[in-house]
Amino acid sequence: MTASLKRICGSLAVLLVVLALNFFLFRLMPGDPLTSIVDPRFSPEAKAQLAAQWGLDRPLSEQFVVYVREMLSFRFGLSMMTGAPVWDELKKRVPNTVALLLPALALSASLGLWLGVKAALNRGSLVERVVLWGGAVSFSFPSFFVQILLLMCFAYFWRIFPLSGTTSIPPPAGGAAVLDYLWHLALPLCSLVLMGFGGFALYIRNMMVKALGEEYVLMARARGLPFRRVVWNHAFRSILPPVLTILLLSLPGVVSGAVITETVFSMNGVGRFLLEATNSHDYPAAGAAFFCLALLTVVCNLLADAACVLVDPRVRRGARE
Repeated sequence: MTASLKRICGSLAVLLVVLALNFFLFRLMPGDPLTSIVDPRFSPEAKAQLAAQWGLDRPLSEQFVVYVREMLSFRFGLSMMTGAPVWDELKKRVPNTVALLLPALALSASLGLWLGVKAALNRGSLVERVVLWGGAVSFSFPSFFVQILLLMCFAYFWRIFPLSGTTSIPPPAGGAAVLDYLWHLALPLCSLVLMGFGGFALYIRNMMVKALGEEYVLMARARGLPFRRVVWNHAFRSILPPVLTILLLSLPGVVSGAVITETVFSMNGVGRFLLEATNSHDYPAAGAAFFCLALLTVVCNLLADAACVLVDPRVRRGARE
């Protein structure tokens, strides 16, 4: 069995474990979904009818089989909160989450890359000290604390940005709707970049400092190659595989962090939907959201392995051997 096939089999095993844990852990939580969606004045017969409608009166083993079939077919069933298909609920919210998280990750990584390389090339200077202190501070505070502070400063005291929501109520029409959407997106995006660039900057700075001291880099400089070419074609290229790995593996973490960001800023995204589903014991919705997050994590791991093979000839040779 090749290494790639082993990784794929291991990823499938992880997904199966996540499926089982999602099913049993939610049902071990205190409370039940009926208490969240049923009026206390309902008769026992009405409650029993609702339990039958959601399949909660079936044996646990039968519920598990139905749950696995719904997850693997990406139907996900009906949400207990809204009564609509979970897939439709996710489709409505995914664009807002993607519009927030992908630019935040791209800007954080780009800013961290630039600052990390600058700090590595200016050892002992003011630039390096500013990057080290700024990077350490950027991820030292809890995200909700920074975001609430930004809301208080720039949305409550100084009304530069909206206080909550994804769009204004009522939403404007035409081109003004796009500007209004970006206006609501600006402060959450800035908060994620502010908290995310520091980790990338420190990580890349440390790797670049080590790479610049390697013998092949010193040899390239001794040969009289342009300094910019030595930095990017020799030093940075050698650290590219771990940079791509940390970038891809940080994507699931950013998505899971959307739970806090979208809740603080009252955005209509997948993260907030996941929190509401968990609090309401909405088994289909919460299970679908966690399954999609696990699937994203597994896919990012496989993409990180593939990226390392593509950019590093040593990994390709090792895979062939």
